[in-house]
Amino acid sequence: CALGAGGAGHDGGMTFSIMMPPRVLFGRGESAKAAGVALGYGARGVVVHGSRGHGLAGLEGALMIACAVEPTLDMLEAALVTARSHCPDWVLAVGGGAVLDMGKALAGLIPQTTAAMDHLEGVGPALPLAVAPLPFIAVPTTAGTGAEATKNAVIAVPGRKVSLRDDRMMARVAIVDPSLTDGCPRGVTLGSGLDAITQVIEPFVSCKANAYTDALTLPAIGQGMVALMRLMEGEDAAARDAMAWVSLTGGIALANAGLGAVHGLAGVIGGVTGAAHGAICGVLLPHVMAMNRARVADPSRLNAVCGVIGGALGVAAEDAPVTLVRWARGQGLPTLTALGLRELDHFAVAKAAVGASSMKGNPVVLSDEALCEVMRRAG
Repeated sequence: CALGAGGAGHDGGMTFSIMMPPRVLFGRGESAKAAGVALGYGARGVVVHGSRGHGLAGLEGALMIACAVEPTLDMLEAALVTARSHCPDWVLAVGGGAVLDMGKALAGLIPQTTAAMDHLEGVGPALPLAVAPLPFIAVPTTAGTGAEATKNAVIAVPGRKVSLRDDRMMARVAIVDPSLTDGCPRGVTLGSGLDAITQVIEPFVSCKANAYTDALTLPAIGQGMVALMRLMEGEDAAARDAMAWVSLTGGIALANAGLGAVHGLAGVIGGVTGAAHGAICGVLLPHVMAMNRARVADPSRLNAVCGVIGGALGVAAEDAPVTLVRWARGQGLPTLTALGLRELDHFAVAKAAVGASSMKGNPVVLSDEALCEVMRRAG
C-alpha cells in the first residue's frame, strides 16, 4: 500500500467519488437547531430515540419510537407498522449507533410497499428501494459508529447482523453536537471510542482508499487515540469534541473507502454473541493490525498506523499492537471469550466473515485459518 495520493490499492491516479451528508452541523449547542431542521421538511415526523428519551426541544409533537437495544428485524417491522400509520414527512434519530440505524432504516422503508426482508443484504434478495426514502436527520449522542455519515443501517437477524443499504439513505442533515456525549459512561466511551479509531484506521489501510479519505483519516488516528486516553483519565470537553470529530470522520471515510477484517469479523461475532459492537471492534483491532502487517505485500500504510498509535502510547511502532492490547485491557476492555464468543465457534465465524462486505476493503486476503488465529489471540 503506497502512501501516494491514489490510496492503498491504486497506482497514484486521482479518480474517485465522495458521498457524505449534504449538510453537517458540528459544534457544541448545534443540536438546538434539530427541531427547526426537521420541521423544514414538513409538519409530521418520527423521532427515534434511546432508552433515556431524546432531550431535544420542539419535537414533542412528533411520533416517538424508542430503540433501547440494537435493532432486530422484528423490532424494525413493528416500528414500521406504527410509523406508516402516522404518515410522516421525515425521520429524525437522536441516540447512539443503534438508534441511528433504526431511524435510517425507517426513513428508507416507510415509503416502500415491500417487506423489510426483501431489502436486506445476505439474508434477503437485497432489492433496491423502489421509492425514495424520507428525509433523515441524524443526531448522534455517542462518538463511535459514524452512522450519521453512512448510507446503510445494520439490522440483527438470528445469528448475524446484516445491512439495509441505499445511497439515498444518507442523512440529509447530520447534527454532531459533542455536548450530547458529555458524561457518557466510561465503558461506552471506551468501546465506542475504539470503534471510532478502528473506522479511521481501516479506511486508511483499505485497498479502496483514495486521496480524500487519506486526508481525513491519517490525522484522525492519532487525534482519536490521544483523546480516548485522556477520557479514560477523566471527563474532558476538548477530548469529547475530538472524539466526535473522529467519529464523523470515520463515518465519511468508511462510506467511501470501505472497512476491513475487524468489521468483517465484528458483524458476525455481534450476531452470535449479542455483545456491544464497539467492544468487539476494540478487542479485535490490534490483532487484525498485526496479522495484516505480517501478510500484506507492502506494509507501509500499516507501519504508518503503528507509528501513530505507538507514538500516542509512548512505544515504538513495532510494539504498538501488543501495547494497545495491554492498554485497552487495563482500561477494562474484555476479551472475546468474556464477550461470549466460544472457541468452538471460531471456524464458523471465520467462514461467515469471509463473505462480509467489510472484508472487501481489507488490504490483504486473510484465510479462514488467519481469521481464527486473530480470534484466538483476542482471547
